[in-house]
This record gives sequence, C-alpha cells and structure tokens, in this order.
Amino acid sequence: MTDILDCLVIGGGPAGLTAAIYLGRFRRSTLVIDKGWSRAKWITLSHNLPGFSEGISGAALLERMRDQARQYGAVLKHGTVERLHPPADDLFVADMDGTTIVARTVLLAAGVIENNPPLPHVADAVKNGLIRTCPICDGFEAIGKTIAVLGDGEHAAAEALFLRTFSSHVSLLLPLDDADLKPETRSALLAANVDTYCVAIGSVTIELDGVTAVGVGDGLPHRFDMVYSAFGIVPQTMLAIEAGAKVDSASRLLTDDHQETTTRGLFAAGDLVRGLNQIAVAEGEAAIAATAIHNRLARSVA
Repeated sequence: MTDILDCLVIGGGPAGLTAAIYLGRFRRSTLVIDKGWSRAKWITLSHNLPGFSEGISGAALLERMRDQARQYGAVLKHGTVERLHPPADDLFVADMDGTTIVARTVLLAAGVIENNPPLPHVADAVKNGLIRTCPICDGFEAIGKTIAVLGDGEHAAAEALFLRTFSSHVSLLLPLDDADLKPETRSALLAANVDTYCVAIGSVTIELDGVTAVGVGDGLPHRFDMVYSAFGIVPQTMLAIEAGAKVDSASRLLTDDHQETTTRGLFAAGDLVRGLNQIAVAEGEAAIAATAIHNRLARSVA
C-alpha cells in the first residue's frame, strides 16, 4: 500500500517551502512537488523582505529555504502534479508522472503565471531591471526615475497612479487595442500629472540602459529608465478546482481564516489566494495553513 503523507505540498516557492519548514518542525511527513516555476527565482535582488536589508536574490532565498525544509525532514521532488482528485474517505489522491500520491491534507501553493509583455528578450530585461512587474516590491528603488507602465487599461492605470508615490515622471503606455479608460480614471491620471500614450507594441525597444516607446499620437520617441509590465496574471488554481474548491471573480481561491479552501482538507497559500503578491504575505499564509494542518491531524506522541 502507498504510504499516506500527512501533507502534500504542491509548489516549491516561498509559500510551499515555508509550509514544508513548519510541517517538518511539527514532525509531519511532508512531500513538496515543485516544477520549478516559482516567480521568486526571477527576482534579481529584493530589498523589501524583512531581515535582508542589503537585499537577497530570489534564487538564493529559495535555495536557503530548500535546505532548511530538508533539514527538518521534508522531501522535495521535481515534477508536475497532473491531477488532484476530490477527497474520498478523508484522503487526497494526486497523479504525478505515472505515480500516485496519497495524503491526508494538501497545501496548494502553485502561485500565478505572469502575462509577460510581447517584447523580445523580456527575461534578460527583467534580470537587468529594465522591465519590472511589482511596484510594491521595488517602487522604492525607482525613486526619481523616469518610469512607464505598459499594460492593460484600468489595471495599468492603477499601477501608474501608485508609482507617483516614488517619482514625478510617470507615464502610462496603452497598447492600441486597449486604449479605453473610464472617464474618472483619465481624470485621476490628469490630476496626478501622468502622461498617457497609445503605442504599438512593436515600437517599444529595450536598450542597454533604458526603454524607448514611440507614441502613435505624436510620433515621438519617449525614453524611460524602466517600464513596469501590467498585463495581469493567471492564478494556478486548476488542481484545486478539480478537487472541488471554489474561486472568486478574479479566479483566486476562496479560503477561510486558516487558509482552508471550500474543500475540507485542501489548504492554499501565496499568490493564488489574494492579489497582494508578496513573499512576506505568502510566507505568513503558509505558516497559518501549516499550523492549521498540524492541529487538524491526529496527534503523535514522542
């Protein structure tokens, strides 16, 4: 018979690894399945994670967390869970690479997928800090810079207004096929002195030390120190939905105060739960979920 895990953790980013650390210290049998898609690994240097005032790269943070999880007995495997079956007899069954995994509880921490701008060499531009995706994470480092936000209508406009906290030189670049904004949004942009340009994506050029975009209306090149991409994300909630969990209007998982989804025994933490995509938030949610999981399961006596 297949061994029954106390918890199967799906996702090896900050949320999944935090849960694995906690569950390991609770002496719970834990398996982490990670397909290596954590967005954290793209972080060149994070300065807003408490305890790392000099900054830490996403890759370095993940490696430290993996080592710590293993230290407390968690097992980490590279792979992809193809299906998570609805629970039967209080047990979950997951299919992965032709094998079956059985667990009493599941923590889904698969995160979200970023909708990248259709520009060449985006990965290199992200690593070099020319294309950015999280103004909450690194807006402080953009103080005084010439910034543009490129993306979908209202969402991109909201990011542009947010970035006025850090710079007086913020512009909004709207692709030609998404140039409509609500009148109140245009009024807010005008009041905040945010210039708005319609651009053809093909006119946006990434250079060694900046980004240039040509406005359709004026035909002039506009140069920026950096561009924030705001094309939205796709929460990776498919496995949870298969297992019967419900999502909100933004396709993020509904959870209670203990991070349990509407499917009993299925917990979730990190970016696929709420819109504040932050490592510190993901870690906090994972700590809550792991503690709830431990308290849910039968006690073992030393």
